[in-house]
Amino acid sequence: MTTSLIPTATLGTPRIGPRRELKAALESYWSGKTREADLLEAAATLRAANWARQKAHGITIIPSNDFSLYDQVLDTSVMVGAIPELYGWRGGKVPLAVYFAMARGADGAQAEPACSHAPAPVQGVPAQEMTKWFDTNYHYMVPEFMPGQRFELASLKAVDEYREAKALGYETRPVLLGPITFLKLGKSKEPDFDTLSLLGNLLPVYVDVLRRLAANGAEWVQIDEPCLVLDLDPAARDALRRTYASIAHALPNLKIMLAAYFGALDDNLELALSLPVAGLHLDLARAPEQLDAVAEKARPGLVLSLGAIDGRNVWRANLPAVVERLRKVVAKRGTDHVQLAPSCSLLHVPIDLELETDLDPDLKSWLAFSVQKMDELCVLSAALSGDETRVKDALEASAAAAAARRTSPKVHHPAVAARIEAVTAEMATRKSAFAARAEVQRRRLDLPAFPTTTIGSFPQTSEVRKARSDHAKGALSDDAYASFLREETARAVRWQEEIGLDVLVHGEFERNDMVQYFGEQLSGFAFTRHGWVQSYGSRYVRPPILFGDVARPAPMTVEWWRYAQSLTTKPLKGMLTGPVTILNWSFVRDDIPRGTACRQIALAIRDEVQDLEAAGAAMIQIDEAALREGLPLRRRQWGEYLQWAVACFHLCTSGVADETQIHTHMCYSEFNDIIDAIGAMDADVISIETSRSKMELLDAFTSYKYPNEIGPGVYDIHSPRVPAVSEMTDLVARARQRLDDSQIWINPDCGLKTRRWEEVRPALVNMVAAAREIRAAAL
Repeated sequence: MTTSLIPTATLGTPRIGPRRELKAALESYWSGKTREADLLEAAATLRAANWARQKAHGITIIPSNDFSLYDQVLDTSVMVGAIPELYGWRGGKVPLAVYFAMARGADGAQAEPACSHAPAPVQGVPAQEMTKWFDTNYHYMVPEFMPGQRFELASLKAVDEYREAKALGYETRPVLLGPITFLKLGKSKEPDFDTLSLLGNLLPVYVDVLRRLAANGAEWVQIDEPCLVLDLDPAARDALRRTYASIAHALPNLKIMLAAYFGALDDNLELALSLPVAGLHLDLARAPEQLDAVAEKARPGLVLSLGAIDGRNVWRANLPAVVERLRKVVAKRGTDHVQLAPSCSLLHVPIDLELETDLDPDLKSWLAFSVQKMDELCVLSAALSGDETRVKDALEASAAAAAARRTSPKVHHPAVAARIEAVTAEMATRKSAFAARAEVQRRRLDLPAFPTTTIGSFPQTSEVRKARSDHAKGALSDDAYASFLREETARAVRWQEEIGLDVLVHGEFERNDMVQYFGEQLSGFAFTRHGWVQSYGSRYVRPPILFGDVARPAPMTVEWWRYAQSLTTKPLKGMLTGPVTILNWSFVRDDIPRGTACRQIALAIRDEVQDLEAAGAAMIQIDEAALREGLPLRRRQWGEYLQWAVACFHLCTSGVADETQIHTHMCYSEFNDIIDAIGAMDADVISIETSRSKMELLDAFTSYKYPNEIGPGVYDIHSPRVPAVSEMTDLVARARQRLDDSQIWINPDCGLKTRRWEEVRPALVNMVAAAREIRAAAL
C-alpha cells in the first residue's frame, strides 16, 4: 500500500463569500457608507475563511493571491505598474481610488485625491476596456500598453497575502498570472503594436516579485499561462522559452507549477514539457485525451497536476471512472510526482451545494459545487494512493449518482427529440434578403435618421428588488406584485416618451436575470438560491442549471409586451434572450452535444418570437451577448461551433414576416473573430459595445462591409459616469467614419439594469440630445 496521500490543490477558489459578502463590502465602500479600512478588513476576513475552508476539506496545496477586490488581470496591471497616464498615478503605492477608476471609471463629482502630488487624478475618467476571459462568462480588465512601456513593482499584494496566510498558519502556493498570457491579453492604441515586444521590460518585475516570495518562504509558486492552450506563433513560443529560462536562472530553487487550462496543450505540448519548471497542470475535463501523451513524454521528476475534476461546471464526477483513468499515470509517476486538482480555478463555480435546500433531491445528488469538488479531490487522493477501502462508500455513491442521472426520465423527453428531428432547412431561412426587408420595415416604422433606443433593461432599484423578494417569500400577493410591476413599467414607458427616445422598451422589471427569467419558464432548467458566481467586479450571477431536455410550456413575455405597447404609439421592442446566450450562461449538461441542447432552446425561443409577432410586435430583439465567448479557443474548431450557433439563431428568427424587424445585441467581444458569423446571422439591426474601445471594434464591421444596421454603444453603462453630449457626438462621428449614416442607430453599450436612475436619466437625456445634434449636422 502506498504510504503517502497524493497532494490536492484547488488552483484558486471563489472570492465572493457564501452570502456575497464581498459584493456588500464593495458596494458599501463605493457608495461612501464605509471607509477603505472597512473594505480591506472585510477582504481579509474572506481570505481567512477561504483558507480555513480549504484546509477543513482536506486540501493540502492552498493558494494565495487568488483573491481580488475586482479582477486578477487588473491586479496584475497594478502589480507591474501598467497604469495609463489618465489615471494620474505617478509612482509609489497605487491607491484604491486609482484601482477602482481603472475598473469602473470615475465621475469628477465623486472622485477622491489619489495622492498628495496628484490632486485629482481620477476625476472624470473612463474605465479600462473589459472583455471575456477566454471562453468563460468572467470579464477581465484589458491591460493597456504603449511602445516603450516601462514597468515597475507597484503592488506587493502577492507577497502580502502570502505573508498574511502564513501568519494565520497556512502555508500557501501563491498564484500569479503568467507574463506571456498577461501581455497577450493586453492591447495598445498603436495599431499593429506587438505587446510581446515588452517582455524584456516586464520580466524583471516578475523576477522581483518571485524573489520576494521566495525570500518570505514560498517553495512553490503557481504561474497561470492559459495562453498555452491557444494557437501560438513562433514568437509567442520563443517568449515562453525566454521567460521561464530567465526565471529558472534567477531563482533556481523556486519551484514553479505552470498551469494551463481551458483546453488541450495540443501542438504546444512539446514546448510546455521543455520549459524549466517543476510542475505542469493539465485540464483533463476539457481535454482528457491529452493525458496519455503527457504521461508518456513528461520527463522524470516533473510533477503533473491532474485537473480531473471539472472546475467550470457543476456536475458531480463519476469518481470510479476517474480513478480508472488516472490509475496508470499515478502508478507510473508515483505519488510524489502527481497532484490532483480541478481543471481550472474554482472561481467559476458556486461555493457550497449544502446551502441549497430547495433543489430537487435527484438533481442535487448529481451536483458538486466548490466545496464538494474539494471533497471529490480528497476521495480521489485516497483511492489513488491505495486507500480505496476508506472511501468505498463515497466511490459507490458517486457511481450510483452517475447511473441515476444517465437514465432519469427527468432528463430525457421523447417529444423534444422528435421535434428536433423534424426541423427543416426552410425553418431557418428568412423569406427575403436584408435589402428587401429593410425597405418594408422603413415604411412600417417611419423612424428618423440615427434612431435612438436602449438595449432593454432599466434600473433594478432597491424597491424593485424588495418587491421581488417579498413576492418570493409570500409577503406580497401575486396581484399586488403584478400591480407594482405594471406601475414601474408604465412609469418607464412614459419617461422614455418624454425624453424623446424613438424606440422604447418596457424595462424588464419583472425579470430577475436575462437568462434566469426564461429558464424558469422552460422545462429542463433548475435554479439555485445561493449558486452565485462572479461575472465582473461586484456583478454576480446565478447561472441556471440545464439538466434536461428543453421545451416552452407557455408564452413567456407576450403579456408584458402587450401591456407596455398599449401605453404608447411608439414602437416598443419585444425582448428575448437568444439560445446561444442561454446555453453559454448556464451550467450546461455534459451528456449531449452542446449544439443539440442549443437547438432545443432555439425551438422554444422560436415559439415565443412567433407569438410576439402575432400579438403585433414590429420589433423583436433576441440578445446573443455570449455568442463570441462560446467560440472554441483553437481556430480549427471555430467552424463547427459557429455553424450550429448561427443555425440556432436562424431557427429562432426565420419564422417571421419581412416587415418584422429582428434586433440582436452583443457585448464585450472581439468581433473581428466572428464577423463572418455575425453577418450570417442576418439580424436586421445589431447593437454592440463600442464605447470603451472608442469605436475601434467597428473596424471589423467596416472591413467586412457589414450591410445591415448597427447600433454602436455611445456610452459605457458599466461605469457610474454620465458622459457629456459632446463625448457621445464624438463617438458617433467616429462611427460615421466607418459606417453609412443609414446604418447607424444610437444606444448605450448594454442594458441599464445595474445602474441607478440618477445616472441613467441624465445619460439618456444627453444621448437623445446627441442624436438631435447629429441629425441637424447631417442635413
